[in-house]
Amino acid sequence: MFKAQNVFFALIILLMSQPVFAATTTANLPINATVAAACIFGNITSVNFGNYTGVQNDATGSLEVNCTNGTTYSISLGPGTFGGATTTTRQMTGTPSGSLAYALYRDAGRTLNWGNTIPTDTVAGTGTGGIQPYTVYGRIVAGLTPVAGSYNDTVLITITY
Repeated sequence: MFKAQNVFFALIILLMSQPVFAATTTANLPINATVAAACIFGNITSVNFGNYTGVQNDATGSLEVNCTNGTTYSISLGPGTFGGATTTTRQMTGTPSGSLAYALYRDAGRTLNWGNTIPTDTVAGTGTGGIQPYTVYGRIVAGLTPVAGSYNDTVLITITY
């Protein structure tokens, strides 16, 4: 029993004693991350002029952009798919024939053409990391005499960042 008691006390002393360290060494652990600039489109709604009756016809569409926080960007709109169209002379193609001229603008007053020459006629912004909405303002001028039918076009939207 004497031996068991000595072993018991020896175990208690070992468990209660703290090790003593003689020296320390330190080093730094590098931590790194890269956040790449990126932009994506959110919702895009068409510019739908509805029925054109020969009087001025205004309509709007919209697009959403989501760019990395602090990323500067420009949004440009191409000329469309009609042969010979430019960003200042856009045309919808008619079915069964013909064309219908229209324009796209950056402002509600419809005075600033929206084209694809950075920074002349594009829209500039800085990303916030969240959705940023933009309105596309469209106009068909009064007095055009298109052939009866359905008209459409597709305009390429580009974000340059």
